[in-house]
Amino acid sequence: MRGTLRPAPVRTATGADAEALYALSAPFMRSGALRQRTVADYRRPGERFLVVPGAGPGGGPDGGLDGCVALRALPAEPGHPAAGLLHNFCVREGRQGAGLGSRLLAALLAEAARCGLRTLVTASTGDGALFLRGGFREIPVALAPRGWAAGLDPSRGSRVFALALAEG
Repeated sequence: MRGTLRPAPVRTATGADAEALYALSAPFMRSGALRQRTVADYRRPGERFLVVPGAGPGGGPDGGLDGCVALRALPAEPGHPAAGLLHNFCVREGRQGAGLGSRLLAALLAEAARCGLRTLVTASTGDGALFLRGGFREIPVALAPRGWAAGLDPSRGSRVFALALAEG
């Protein structure tokens, strides 16, 4: 069928994607939904970004991205072994509601399992509906890994979510 775009696959970002990751994330940083970052932050070792290349206006050949999510392993703590942090989760305006967030979340969960992580945590200034649909549950900040939770800014009003991954 002419004019129908096949959904772009989720792929692992490379250093060459840093500018596009920043451009995708910038509106969310301006709104306060994401913390401020620089282009260099998107090249930082230890951050594993999964992306959906652009399929519509502003995406595709110009290097734009339609969505991204990041995974970072957190240091083990008593009561929190092999935890991972899901962060910088965003989908370009105009592409939201098309299932990209669900695809990114599924890919991130598979990646976390491959990395041997047993728990994922995240924080959201929104309602967290996608996380709840994905099996996460809201938890008190006090139950989150302390090293990560200490960096949360209470003024942002974030809700914390956690997901126990199946052991393989």
